[in-house]
Amino acid sequence: MGQNDLMGTAEDFADQFLRVTKQYLPHVARLCLISTFLEDGIRMWFQWSEQRDYIDTTWNCGYLLASSFVFLNLLGQLTGCVLVLSRNFVQYACFGLFGIIALQTIAYSILWDLKFLMRNLALGGGLLLLLAESRSEGKSMFAGVPTMRESSPKQYMQLGGRVLLVLMFMTLLHFDASFFSTMSVIGGLLLVVALGPGGVSMDEKKKEW
Repeated sequence: MGQNDLMGTAEDFADQFLRVTKQYLPHVARLCLISTFLEDGIRMWFQWSEQRDYIDTTWNCGYLLASSFVFLNLLGQLTGCVLVLSRNFVQYACFGLFGIIALQTIAYSILWDLKFLMRNLALGGGLLLLLAESRSEGKSMFAGVPTMRESSPKQYMQLGGRVLLVLMFMTLLHFDASFFSTMSVIGGLLLVVALGPGGVSMDEKKKEW
């Protein structure tokens, strides 16, 4: 009985906290989530020569292509961050950041480095949650229009985002994570709190029981 009372108190506190912070939570979550891309984009600027030389040496692609790669990373990440924070073309920004993740995975041979592969998958999970949130905001523009249920793509984006975020915690058990990677995962988790678990979740199934 005591355990049930404790759980009930914790749920009441969580509901109250969410009610008070609901309007601010998504903004904080987005800032945390894109912090890794922001830091990486700025680092590309300050380490331009080192990054260019690494790509040139690794792929033997020449000065021009290596410089183009660094510029694309810098511009893509900083532009994506600005669009996400300003709430403009968020879906395009997310797809652009997905492209940056894929490009870095290939260019830096991350497929063979478990730590960075898990980091990139976790970042992808955060972007999926951000996409789900942007779909929610798009629907809110048509308030009053009856809908049957949440769209399946949004449900599965939320599920995929949660699964990929968990992968980061697997790496934290064995590796040291940077400050900014951890912040991105925190941002993703805050989006989970703000959005709820979604249609594909145990919480949603409990409603049917």
